[in-house]
Amino acid sequence: MNNSAADKPTIRVVAAVIAEGGRYLITQRRPQAALPLLWEFPGGRVEDGESDADALRREIQHRLGVDVTPGELISFVTHPYASYDVDLFLYSCSLEGGTPEAKNVHAFTWATSREFTQYDFTPADESSMSKLLGIE
Repeated sequence: MNNSAADKPTIRVVAAVIAEGGRYLITQRRPQAALPLLWEFPGGRVEDGESDADALRREIQHRLGVDVTPGELISFVTHPYASYDVDLFLYSCSLEGGTPEAKNVHAFTWATSREFTQYDFTPADESSMSKLLGIE
């Protein structure tokens, strides 16, 4: 019997937890993206041969036009989607200047952890948030 789950690709994704003044920077996916208009911690796919830190710097610059310094790994989750699995690595990051702007995201905002329930997050980010906030 063919096990289609074993044939699904796994995508390595990194995301940044950027906190300032008790608020976290979150972004909304573009309408034409997979999982359209859902919210997430900013980040993206790690390219072949790229380090997590380099991917974070590239993706945050691409999406928000700001530079970050990646810090330590906060959490890791694997989330199965219909046609692929996502290995999501969540890192603490600090902004290194500039003001975020919605370059390649639909929108962004700063939200407290209490406000997270007001946003529809991607399933993988939902799992990461639970780990981040200690509510598994």
